[in-house]
Formats: sequence, C-alpha cells, structure tokens
Amino acid sequence: MTASEVRQITDSRVLAAMAHPLRRRLMDVLKLDGPATVGMVAERTGQAVGSVSHHLRVLATADLIEQVPELARDRRERWWRLASPTLRWSIADVGNDPAAVAVGTAAESVNLDHQIAQVRGWFAAGDDEHAAWGEAPFSVDGWLRLTPRELAELGQQMIDLVHRWSERDVPDDGEPREPVFVFARGLPGRP
Repeated sequence: MTASEVRQITDSRVLAAMAHPLRRRLMDVLKLDGPATVGMVAERTGQAVGSVSHHLRVLATADLIEQVPELARDRRERWWRLASPTLRWSIADVGNDPAAVAVGTAAESVNLDHQIAQVRGWFAAGDDEHAAWGEAPFSVDGWLRLTPRELAELGQQMIDLVHRWSERDVPDDGEPREPVFVFARGLPGRP
C-alpha cells in the first residue's frame, strides 16, 4: 500500500462526518461494491433514499466520497465512490482542542461499535450459514511484549496483508465469493 492510497484524517470535522453508524455503513457499501447511485446504496442497506441521500451529502462535504459523473446516464443521475480507498486517523492527530478530541473519541467508539456489530451479526447467523462456512471464520488474539515501534510495525504488516487481499484481482474461477469482514486491533493492555 502506498502513501497515496491512504488518507490520514487530521480534521475533526471529517471525523465528525464519519462518526455516524449509517455513514460508516454507506462507506462500507462503496468500498465493497464500488461506485453506486443513492438508490443502489439505499437498496443495499435497507434505508430510505432520502436518508441515504442526506448522509452521502455529508460524506461528500467532508471529501470522504466523490461524484463519478462519467457513470451517469443523464444529468439527474449521481454516482458516488470513495475518495480514498483507505483512511487512517489517530486521536493524537486532531490536536489538543477538547472538542476535537471528543469528536475523535466518538469516531473511535462508532468504529469499534461497527466492528463488534459485524462479529455479533455472525454469531446470530443461522445454522445453515455457519455450516456453509465451516471452520473458515477465525478469531485470533494473543499477548505480546512489544515496544511502540514494534507494535507499529506489526500493525503495518497486518494492514498491508488485509489491503493485499482486499485489492487483489478476484479469480474468475466460477467460485462464489461473499463479503467477509476482517478486523484486528493491537493495543497496550493488561490481562
């Protein structure tokens, strides 16, 4: 992954735009399925077109998504795509302003809630879906002794691995491929 493929978010207003569960889902749809119209995104998320339109405008104002006019069939049709394939942020990057720190903390909380909701959704899936995936779903955790530099190196290796799989050319082998959510966190802690 090159630096040009990663947008480092340092503006608390952009984090505020991201710190909304539906907007996070809308960005996921655009990441997974590529450019789409408001109607397509509304159908994929089960949300009302007006609500999706509003939230896409908020994301566009924050430069998180952009229009793709070359896909439009006429002047009324608007297609949207992610402005950057990968986003990164750290609460430390938003400065010392208490309001900006609160926004960054809220964005982290929404992000964690989203990740946990994906895992809980899998746990709630039916027996048929669990049987279809067999032993493929995984969970990994462990305690390591690392310096901050080593943790950053491990994190970059994991980011690169997930990015390599998400950006690969999908084989045209007739095998059905379903969306799979993967996340990992590494942070200091105590048992």
